[in-house]
Amino acid sequence: MITVDFNLFPVGPGHRVLDLGCGGGRHAFEIYRRGADVVAFDQNVSDLAEVETMFAAMRHGGEAPEAASAETVKGDALDMPFDDDHFDRVVAAEIFEHIPHDTAAMKELYRVLKPGGIAAVTVPGFLPERLCWALSEEYHTNEGGHIRIYTRAELEAKLKATGFEIGPHHHAHALHSPYWWIKCAVGTDNNDHPLAKAYHDLLVWDMLQAPKVTRVAERLLNPVIGKSVIVYVRKPLTHAAS
Repeated sequence: MITVDFNLFPVGPGHRVLDLGCGGGRHAFEIYRRGADVVAFDQNVSDLAEVETMFAAMRHGGEAPEAASAETVKGDALDMPFDDDHFDRVVAAEIFEHIPHDTAAMKELYRVLKPGGIAAVTVPGFLPERLCWALSEEYHTNEGGHIRIYTRAELEAKLKATGFEIGPHHHAHALHSPYWWIKCAVGTDNNDHPLAKAYHDLLVWDMLQAPKVTRVAERLLNPVIGKSVIVYVRKPLTHAAS
């Protein structure tokens, strides 16, 4: 499930791209397929092992150009082991809502991005997230869970204060919001609840078949109940000499 719009976040051969907080690697895999050199970065060793396995399978299966590279790196988003101005692009998908010192992590993202480089930053949308918090205390109090709810204005203000130029934004995955509302209502670990299971099966069918009716419905609903909001920012070229 891709959240970033690659029309607004172009990547390809010659680009060095960081997937910050890569999780299961969904964006890293797509970036690799597009021929960029990608680094999947995370604290979770188990997730990184699975991502590395998929990278190897993609190489073996010819799913990425031979000239492209893909690697995994373990580390802390507050202290990344990369030089200043190292990456042409950075994806930070659904990470800042987990980090107590989110502005410090934004400064670190800014540091490793090249002047003129683009970052795609995604966080849970305000309304869907607020309803999840209202329906379930467990959803936002479990270890490693979400510790804040952003408005887009707050997210953009923090990124701007870091030094970024704010670009376009959009919302995504509106059809996934009701699933999480159901999960919060019946229990976040209750995957066998009939309603949760039925809606999950619907989402899997939709992702595999992508029928026109659900694509149109999601596009219309995204601005209202999109599960994620995505903001695209640029590091100013004026920092090239700083």
